[in-house]
Amino acid sequence: MNKGLYILLFFAGLLAIEACKNNDNVFPAVLPTSLNFVNASADTLNYYLNGTRQNNNSNLFPTGQSYYQTVNAGQATYQFKKAGSFSVLFSLPLTLIDSTYYSLFVCGATADKSFLTLDQLYTDTVTNSTQIRFVNASPDAGSLDFYAGDTINYKSAPFKGVSAFLPTGSGMKEVKIYQAGSSTKLVDTVIAFQPGGIYTLFSKGLLKGTGTSVFDVGLGINH
Repeated sequence: MNKGLYILLFFAGLLAIEACKNNDNVFPAVLPTSLNFVNASADTLNYYLNGTRQNNNSNLFPTGQSYYQTVNAGQATYQFKKAGSFSVLFSLPLTLIDSTYYSLFVCGATADKSFLTLDQLYTDTVTNSTQIRFVNASPDAGSLDFYAGDTINYKSAPFKGVSAFLPTGSGMKEVKIYQAGSSTKLVDTVIAFQPGGIYTLFSKGLLKGTGTSVFDVGLGINH
């Protein structure tokens, strides 16, 4: 075997070793987390990630929610568009921790009117109990007082204010919302809460809104 062939085989071996090293690269695992989109705005929306629509089965209607969807943890930027429109209303960068439950409340047509909540979901083992939290998702309403039945409330909640999930009995409950410190009811309605359920009551709309922007209460189901 001549010297030139030895040299050729030597370099071929080096290339093979380098190729094996490249194949041994360890790429970081992409871990999952859970994200629930809640539409507290007046518009019917679609949401996108890297230009790809995520809510393919249905538009996200006012007071509607996506329920918890499995998404990649880490950093991502979501885009929001009105249904039927090609124009992006706004983009929203998020940083999500893996194995966590989140809700993203969209309350208007700009990113500053959206906010993320950390949803700590603990199943209550008490018979015929339910859990309810309150969220102020109304940009112009100021601070609000929320009541569900006679046992739980959340007072002086600012815009983007979020209570804990509060345990209470299940069944029919009168839900009332006031401006903080006022005796004039903005909302007075009755809602049924199922045993073992975990719910979010959120204000939506504007104080002088009309149509889909009228001030009202939305019901989110977390469990």
